[in-house]
Amino acid sequence: MATVDKMPMLQEGYDKLVSELKRLKIERPLIVDAIEEARAHGDLSENAEYHAAKERQGQVEATIGDLEDKLSRAQVIDPTTLSGDRIVFGATVTLADEDDKPVRYQIVGQAEADAKDGKISYNSPLGRALIGRRVDDEVEVTVPAGDKYYLVTKIEFI
Repeated sequence: MATVDKMPMLQEGYDKLVSELKRLKIERPLIVDAIEEARAHGDLSENAEYHAAKERQGQVEATIGDLEDKLSRAQVIDPTTLSGDRIVFGATVTLADEDDKPVRYQIVGQAEADAKDGKISYNSPLGRALIGRRVDDEVEVTVPAGDKYYLVTKIEFI
C-alpha cells in the first residue's frame, strides 16, 4: 500500500498555491473557448491556433493536478508556534559566511522555496545541513559552486 507523504509548508506558501489554482481554474474555460474558436476555422492539421490552445490546455490541466496534489498533502506549519534552540522547519536562521557577512534564510517547503527571497527548502543541500543545528554550530555544505562554510549566529521563530 502506498503512503502519502505530507508536504510541510508555511501558510504563505499554501495561500500562493491556492491562489495559483484559482487562477488556472478561471483560465480553464477560456482555453476551451479558444479551442472551439480555432476548431471553427477549419482544417485542424495546419491550424496553429488550435494546436497552441490544445498544448496550453494540457499544461494547465497538468499544473492543476499538481497543485491539487500538493494542497491535498499540505501540512501547514506556523513558525510562531515553534520554539527551541535547534533549527527546524519554519525557523529563520542568520548565518555568518566565510567572510563574516550575515545571510538570513527561512527553512520552508519545496513548493515555496525561493533563495532570492531568503527562503530555502528543508530538502536543499543547505537546508538539510542546517536542520538540527544550534547557535554557534559550524556548517559545511557542498553546493554546485563548491564547499561553503557557515556559522549559525541566530535562530528565530517568526
